[in-house]
Amino acid sequence: MPLTAQDSKIVADFRAALDRKLAGDPRFGTPQREDRADGSHLVSRYSVGEKLWLEVIARPAIPQLKIGIMTDDRWTNEELEEAIEETGDTMEEFIESGFDEAGLDWPEPVVEHYRDQGKYFCFHTALDLKSLTELGAEATMMKVMQMLNGYAIAFAKPINKAASAG
Repeated sequence: MPLTAQDSKIVADFRAALDRKLAGDPRFGTPQREDRADGSHLVSRYSVGEKLWLEVIARPAIPQLKIGIMTDDRWTNEELEEAIEETGDTMEEFIESGFDEAGLDWPEPVVEHYRDQGKYFCFHTALDLKSLTELGAEATMMKVMQMLNGYAIAFAKPINKAASAG
């Protein structure tokens, strides 16, 4: 289902605001867009190292955001998995710990680990929205920033390794 002009503007404004907020943080690279042609997934990707990105995916038709970490490299994916396994935590506990350190109280957030389009390895947490207009709310932006920071904190070891390789 194609986006209306109004919905497109809401998403574009949100992405621009997110890019501005992340621009001053040296952990996040220049934003890249990887949007699906049908508009179902509007991806904002920020490089954090070689073959490793933190990303925010807008899914306007649901409406929902997915925040997480992604790689297109099988070995980097294994390093992400090992970071979780080394703690003895579940994926949910692992990400919850990162969220806690980022100031976000979210007990055992649902974490999806999957292969997307046969080429990306993803760890994501969904943030459901009541309506797309919530993208303009400061509370939504604050939660997205905490979630991104939480993922960066949780996966600091593989991120640092990937950053030093790049």
